Amino acid sequence: MQAARGTSLSDDTTSQPAHQDPRRRRRLWARFAAVALVFYAIDVVSKIVAVDRLTGREDIPVVGDLLVLHLTRNPGAAFSTGTEFTEVLSCIAIAAVGIVLWLSRRLGSAGWAFGLGLLLAGVAGNLTDRLLREPGPLRGHVIDFLMLPNWPVFNIADMCINVAAGVILIQAFRGVRVDGTRESREHDDPETQEPTE
Repeated sequence: MQAARGTSLSDDTTSQPAHQDPRRRRRLWARFAAVALVFYAIDVVSKIVAVDRLTGREDIPVVGDLLVLHLTRNPGAAFSTGTEFTEVLSCIAIAAVGIVLWLSRRLGSAGWAFGLGLLLAGVAGNLTDRLLREPGPLRGHVIDFLMLPNWPVFNIADMCINVAAGVILIQAFRGVRVDGTRESREHDDPETQEPTE
């Protein structure tokens, strides 16, 4: 009786739902951080190179007229909207970075780790321009240099944000939460749900 009771206590203290496994969460957070850092670095370096190589030059076709390098400085948001609200957009970006970092503490899904990592890289990449570039902090112009036919000029950070939005929408459509569990039906017990990628 005593042995059985001891076994029960041991099981209760060591068993936990897989999506609450701290080691798994650390691995997923590391994946999130790696994605964010790699794509943030790519964005920052590509903008430095674009300013250095494209300033004062004519457009450079990369794939005919399909992809052209065209340097522009954008004080607004996507599609050059809201150009008179640069400071507000900067504050929104700072808040977005904080929200993404807060959500990352609950990561339990590889899909969410990838999506949030890309989102952080994109938002932080453009925010860096707004903080450090002319005409001054919070008013800096974002460097755009990639141009497609009939499409506004964009950069790597914009690509990250758009891909992140797609990944997050897919995860939401699949019913996968940030912590890796699926949206529970009425008869499901959320504590017993297995993690979902």
